[in-house]
Amino acid sequence: MIEALYESNCPELKLLARGKVRDLYEVDADTLLFVATDRISAYDVIMKSAVSGKGKILTQISVFWFNYLKDVVPNHLITADIEEMPSSVQQYRDQLHGRSLLVKKVEVLPIEAIVRGYITGSGWKEYQKSGTVCGIELPAGLRESQRLPAPLFTPSTKAEYGDHDENIHPDKCAEIIGQQRAEQVSKAAVELYSKAAEYAAGRGIVIADTKFEFGVDKHGTVVLIDEALTPDSSRFWPSSSYKVGRAQESYDKQYLRDYLTSIDFDMKTQIDLPPTVLDNTLKKYIEAYVKLTGNRPELS
Repeated sequence: MIEALYESNCPELKLLARGKVRDLYEVDADTLLFVATDRISAYDVIMKSAVSGKGKILTQISVFWFNYLKDVVPNHLITADIEEMPSSVQQYRDQLHGRSLLVKKVEVLPIEAIVRGYITGSGWKEYQKSGTVCGIELPAGLRESQRLPAPLFTPSTKAEYGDHDENIHPDKCAEIIGQQRAEQVSKAAVELYSKAAEYAAGRGIVIADTKFEFGVDKHGTVVLIDEALTPDSSRFWPSSSYKVGRAQESYDKQYLRDYLTSIDFDMKTQIDLPPTVLDNTLKKYIEAYVKLTGNRPELS
């Protein structure tokens, strides 16, 4: 197994931010470098342990989806090939190979565009209390994990590190980014989800929900940014065991969330994870990649 990369170190590039998983560098006036580390988070808390190779899998899944969905909405990807990146980036190839995206610099829209195709997670909890998800009224009588009548756009705020994202009503999204942009983002997110979900269904995976992020390029065009439909940003369920009325098996971070629930995790303290949890998490990410693409991920 390759050595885990918990934090990148590229001193001759300008570090702009370290997120829960990605380190972000400025390459020049027009381009950025996204580095997917092997950090893993749950409940907005970064764990002390890393999942070796996870960042490479996330990068390869995102590249797959960026290519597959580029006819729906343009994206910020320039290249994922280290040999096609500037020499200022190539000098760090030992760290960056297979886990880096050279992307166009855009104005980031300060919301997360969540699309739910099935009722689960925080949406299910809210629905049980009020019959709504993000304040949107839904039909009565829905059961856990049931497919919704149509994909539902349920945005959230983009929290600073250490804070929690907050689910908001679409009307609030319009207040934050403007009505026109909110309509563009909602339409784009639902179309992206719908095409991806249809493809995944043919590969034996239910995409229950996912999170997109968008920006606006210098021409004023809304573009897909960050990652796309990874096990970090989505709920992937195996179609073979899907059953309405209960929680589902998954190929995503739900396994980690379930473990943390079992140990009464306080949802704020960074902790070390047992090797078995790290190994089983990686296996689920690999299985998702293989099912979606038909190939094994490159982890060397």
